[in-house]
Amino acid sequence: MRKLSVIITSFAFALGCADARAASRAVAAVDYENVRLKDLGHIEGVRDNPLVGYGLVVGLAGTGDSARSIPTLQSIANTLSRFGVRITSDQVSSRNVATVMITATLPPFANAGEKLDINVASMGDARSLVGGTLMLAPLKGPDDQIYALAQGPLSVGGYRYDAFGNLVQKNHPTVGQVPGGATLEANVATHIVSPAGTVYVILDSPDYTTASRVAEALSQQFAPLPDPNVVRVTAVDASRIAVRLTDEDRSRLVDVVARIENANVVPDQVARVVVNERTGTVVSGGNVRVGEISVAQGDLKVNIMTDFAASQPFFIGAGSPGVRSIVVPETEIKVDEPDAPSLSMPAGTRVADLVAALNKIKVTPRDIISILQAIKRAGSLHAELVIQ
Repeated sequence: MRKLSVIITSFAFALGCADARAASRAVAAVDYENVRLKDLGHIEGVRDNPLVGYGLVVGLAGTGDSARSIPTLQSIANTLSRFGVRITSDQVSSRNVATVMITATLPPFANAGEKLDINVASMGDARSLVGGTLMLAPLKGPDDQIYALAQGPLSVGGYRYDAFGNLVQKNHPTVGQVPGGATLEANVATHIVSPAGTVYVILDSPDYTTASRVAEALSQQFAPLPDPNVVRVTAVDASRIAVRLTDEDRSRLVDVVARIENANVVPDQVARVVVNERTGTVVSGGNVRVGEISVAQGDLKVNIMTDFAASQPFFIGAGSPGVRSIVVPETEIKVDEPDAPSLSMPAGTRVADLVAALNKIKVTPRDIISILQAIKRAGSLHAELVIQ
């Protein structure tokens, strides 16, 4: 059993905690033993597919595209021609219509008749899509084939109203959704078995050690092939593991894939420290170690205060004509150089222990980030440092 310690250091206001010391460090220990293979990767061929379409949203309350949007006028004329209304785009004048792009995600193993959620986004200069209804529009895949038909009233989580220069707006009113607004018109063929009778497992995070362990775990799940010269399970590379199927396996493919997904594997982890300078967050794995180091941290504060005083004669006008009042600056400089806190850590110290020690000497999260960068440059941080 291995333990993964996750160290999260952030600003107090980011965690909503009044105690800065409690907010700057959150340590969680997660026990890692066996992980299901389906949580580490997926079967090759099982994937989503994007769909896209073009359509019109009608029924807007004067918040649609203006007459400057030529595609909208042409689309309205073309749509009306399908219903026997013969007009040109020059004869169209309406702000109750907007051209939109429609997007959806086609899941694997989808069948005809299933409903898909769709997203609708304005293409022209429409001010709002609130209250609009999407007209029937086809959705195509990357192969330019129609897979679904979309239609329905929009759900927009915002609004925009303006009059006489006054404007009230909430969220993003030119983007909406139609839950279940698309109907799938064709079955999606999903092939997971190659012509050679092989199923490939793809790791989400490629790693040679993990791939080797996956191949070993799957080898224990399946009996060897009759031909001793053919290996049943092979780690092709750091991300792909090939599982050869027999004729019997193909006849019960669902059960075989379920056995593959539920195989238990102990994944290997790369020593990595992730730093987000915008939020002051530091995340590291429990297997991240540092060499023997000494850290000194100190601040030099210089405060300059200037007061302006007026200097003038006691008897103004009694002296010569050149006598006048002047402003004299009085400057006070204070230098505060507190004792620099320092600490020394032995070789093999975890980053978790280092961060905890830095918090004890009141080091801020942003200073911790700078210290980690300096330790990495000094060659004592035995991990990859990722700065976001």
